[in-house]
Amino acid sequence: QVQLVESGGGLVQPGGSLRLSCKASGIIFSFYGLGWHRQAPGKQRELVAGITSSSRTNYADSVKGRFTISRDNAKNTVYLQMNSLKPEDTAVYYCNADPTGMGTGGFGSWGQGTQVTVSS
Repeated sequence: QVQLVESGGGLVQPGGSLRLSCKASGIIFSFYGLGWHRQAPGKQRELVAGITSSSRTNYADSVKGRFTISRDNAKNTVYLQMNSLKPEDTAVYYCNADPTGMGTGGFGSWGQGTQVTVSS
């Protein structure tokens, strides 16, 4: 049974930083692409960043230069380092484990989500 558990969300002021973590179990982690997606109230879920099974990365234009996705296969964990946060980054952030290995398509399994709120 695949399980993805996100952590690290919270309330931060504009310009601040947060690091999200997602620990996976029940999969051969190194074979999977991994993605972070987010959903703001009243909006569709969107891809924030993805990392392939070979660690190539892909970012939404809105977060390029501010967010960094990384993976630690030894810990079965994917991270999202978020810097220079803006109020428009406020959303529930979801981790996705993609069996195609690409990490951007939203296939496969999802975590329960973690709330990120950027506000002064």
